Amino acid sequence: MKFATKAIHIGQDPDPTTGAIVPPIYQTSTYVQEYPAQTKGYEYSRTANPTRCMLEKTLAALENASYARAFASGMAACDAILKLLKQGDHIIASQDLYGGTYRLFTKIFTQFGLEFTFLPSPTTENFAQAIQSNTRLIWVESPSNPLLTITDLAQIAQLGKKHQILTVADNTFATPYLQNPLDLGIDIVSHSTTKYLGGHSDVVGGAVMTNSAKLDEQLGFIQNSSGAVPGPWDCYLVSRGIKTLALRMERHCQNAQAIAQFLQNSPYIQKVYYPGLNEHPQHRLAKKQMRGFGGMISCTLKGDLEQAKTFITRTKIFKLAESLGAVESLIEHPASMTHASIPKEEREKTGFTDNLVRLSVGVEDKEDLIADLEQALKKTFA
Repeated sequence: MKFATKAIHIGQDPDPTTGAIVPPIYQTSTYVQEYPAQTKGYEYSRTANPTRCMLEKTLAALENASYARAFASGMAACDAILKLLKQGDHIIASQDLYGGTYRLFTKIFTQFGLEFTFLPSPTTENFAQAIQSNTRLIWVESPSNPLLTITDLAQIAQLGKKHQILTVADNTFATPYLQNPLDLGIDIVSHSTTKYLGGHSDVVGGAVMTNSAKLDEQLGFIQNSSGAVPGPWDCYLVSRGIKTLALRMERHCQNAQAIAQFLQNSPYIQKVYYPGLNEHPQHRLAKKQMRGFGGMISCTLKGDLEQAKTFITRTKIFKLAESLGAVESLIEHPASMTHASIPKEEREKTGFTDNLVRLSVGVEDKEDLIADLEQALKKTFA
């Protein structure tokens, strides 16, 4: 079954009782038992809920995974993965990663004895050199947030297997429509379902997928014990969004490619970060392991911090807001918004400067989006 068909039908069987084409939302906290511990498969909605189970079945199918677990947010999903580890374990990650993930690593889990190494350049060689006797996990974002760096996932997976280290890929930017890390040998895939999977800026959620029964059992225990689960209405919204994921991603990619080329030719732009451009340092790798280049673009302006902030307040169609991956186009200043928790000296190790702007390109008409950016740039540099 092809991707678009799976997105619409897997986990979304019509209701057998009424024939309703859209499965009902099981808005319940508990379930009547016929006899103590004799249930119809459900006892309490923190442990399992039919609406959540339907979503998890869909998520697993999209990532070609045997198992999926849905969480209340992308950060709750990341939190659950780190709880697979124990005090004294060491994690290697790229320096270029989402600010919330960096904050979770450095402000929360270091207090419980986990150790972290952050690499300014996430090459396979650098990951290999950073391995210690206590290294238990390699964490990558590809494409990364916000510099759109591409990591060779197949090589990272091989490295992890060689040293018996778990490998995790955050696939939020690419989505399972463009990339399937598990197919490349990665052990665990994480998502913020808030973003492209939900796709409409109306729900917060996360997910973890794997092909390992052992890992899924551990993640399921953590999911139930810690309780960071999505409610049934949230699960329904993500499921509804997924049905149009294939259509939306095609348009996101088309629009982003056109806008990246426009920005590359703009006299006001210093550098464009987009893996679909030939000039991107990992363009060939992106073509090899992805089926498209996504809807995210970052760029640095030929100006300072204040000009970057002025520019993003002068767009009209692009809305100034955090988050990404929805039908409407968004623009933001990572250094003061989504990545403010990363110290400036740490950001600048990767080339992430104060004049960097991040765009989440929506599905509007590309001509309108380009015109909007052009007028905002001209007003900023007038």
